[in-house]
Amino acid sequence: MKKTSYALVVPALLLSVLVVSGCGAFRSTKQWEKAKQESPLEIPPGLDTPSTSAALVIPDVGAGSGATGGSAPAAAPVSDGFILADAPDAAYKRIGEVLSVGDVGTVTAHDDDTHTYQIAATAGAPEAKRGFFKRMFGGKSPEQEQDQAGSAAAGAKHSVVLTVNPSGAGSEVRAQGDANGVRRVVDALKSRLDVK
Repeated sequence: MKKTSYALVVPALLLSVLVVSGCGAFRSTKQWEKAKQESPLEIPPGLDTPSTSAALVIPDVGAGSGATGGSAPAAAPVSDGFILADAPDAAYKRIGEVLSVGDVGTVTAHDDDTHTYQIAATAGAPEAKRGFFKRMFGGKSPEQEQDQAGSAAAGAKHSVVLTVNPSGAGSEVRAQGDANGVRRVVDALKSRLDVK
């Protein structure tokens, strides 16, 4: 019986010594442990670094407002637009036909050479399609919402400059000016010119 116990104990002991001592053999050396500090990047002679002295300049309070006497500062002009597949001349004429109807606003000036219209856009929300649930389950009609907006806003005009520029094979229509006017003009033109 003693021989069988030695036959089991000795190989188990040898195997455990081998496993314990072998763990160091499987230990990997990490590359980051061998890393050395490299010299910092240098700009080659003859090249110059850009000046960063004015990179984070904070403007003075009220320097850009232009408002005087406590009146509220005017909103910054907004730009928006869309792309038409027509050539710039054809797109300029199509837009002119849409604007001649007058329900978006009145054209106060135009320049055929630079393809520019200056528009006094009528106030009010742009034409919006009401969704299925809005029509079925309530909500006011767009006419009722406009009536509640007030008569003061209804008489206001928003100045918008509309420019047609070449863009690839087509043309880009860009509107700039007051946010409400730009939104109204761009939405109306998109719906009338079938732009998606």
